Amino acid sequence: MPGLLSINNYYYRRGGAEVVFLEQNRLFEEIGWDVVPFAMRHSKNLPSPWQNWFVDEIEFGESYSLPQKLINTRKIIYSTEARRKISALVQRAKPSVAHAHNVYHHISPAIFGRLKSVGVPTVLTLHDLKIACPAYKMLTHDGICERCKGGAIWNVAAHRCVKNSLPLSMVIAMETAVHRLLGCYSRHVDRFVVPSRFYLEKFVEWGWPRERFCHIPNFVDADHLHPRGEPGQAFVFFGRLGPEKGLATFVRALALANAKGWIVGTGPEEESLKVLAHQTGADVEFLGYRTGEALFDVIRSARAMVLPSEWYENAPMSVMEAYALERPVIGADIGGIPELIRPGETGDVFVSGDAESLAERLREFARKADDEILAMGQAGRRWVLDDFTATRYRDRLLDLYRGMGVPC
Repeated sequence: MPGLLSINNYYYRRGGAEVVFLEQNRLFEEIGWDVVPFAMRHSKNLPSPWQNWFVDEIEFGESYSLPQKLINTRKIIYSTEARRKISALVQRAKPSVAHAHNVYHHISPAIFGRLKSVGVPTVLTLHDLKIACPAYKMLTHDGICERCKGGAIWNVAAHRCVKNSLPLSMVIAMETAVHRLLGCYSRHVDRFVVPSRFYLEKFVEWGWPRERFCHIPNFVDADHLHPRGEPGQAFVFFGRLGPEKGLATFVRALALANAKGWIVGTGPEEESLKVLAHQTGADVEFLGYRTGEALFDVIRSARAMVLPSEWYENAPMSVMEAYALERPVIGADIGGIPELIRPGETGDVFVSGDAESLAERLREFARKADDEILAMGQAGRRWVLDDFTATRYRDRLLDLYRGMGVPC
């Protein structure tokens, strides 16, 4: 029986990376693989017979004593605890392949050298830009940022790229320097999975060898996302209300287009967005945090989903979720978003950060007949069923593993 050592900081549904990680585990268990998780201990974790091998919790935002802060800083940079525990786990589980998702700051990439030394082929899915940009977003106080290209990682501290904090930014700059010196990613990870072609090209542009990367799109379980016919009139955004999401542009565009909008989610920009909506007279309703069917009901009732991002998005699963519910997508022309939209067929794109460009798209979609909107949504769902299913995702991974010599 093949064995998959599946690695991620968290072992519960916390964000998009965790959803992919946990669903990947399920997919491989369904075909008889022995899936062994490795994660951080956390009160919200799912139960696992392997939890005794998990590393101790580091939770940012918690109050730690000064000695514990110093210990945590060392672990963030290079966790000897994680190396020790994964060694014991590999000896016990004897996996055929290791596949990691998010590991930095908690587990740390210290594990990859140990996996390499014992001959376990290792794959890392890149959910963000961390192996190129120390602050992982290529975004700072003045917008899109590629100042660290060529190795100039001191810019992380100079521009306080991590939570606008000089101490935290210095720690992350130090972390990056250590990881690059030791080759934690460059020498010890065999292959990288990237969900968007944009990210693949960006890593190559920053000097990584193309042959190390494999483009495998994310997926959704469309069988559990049921469409509901006629579209409504409101344009919906759902997700975290962060400054990189372009929501101020969305609010301004709603006002310019005299269109109705819904914003679903919470985050640091919520109050300022409400103020902006009042100032501009935008017809926007803030629906708060929703998940599961409560969220899907909102999407089904919308006219289209809007993704107004102003940073290098990877491959937003929200696009595929909207398609699966037969709603078209209006997305910013940035990062991996445009490759998930077929203009005029499943949605359209606009100039990122340009409220008038987005407003024009909103006007166009408001004028379209309901039948045309529905046809675009249905085309999106067909695309999902053709190319973004769980089965296609698993088959692509199996092809990758076989190419690395893993018995499947």
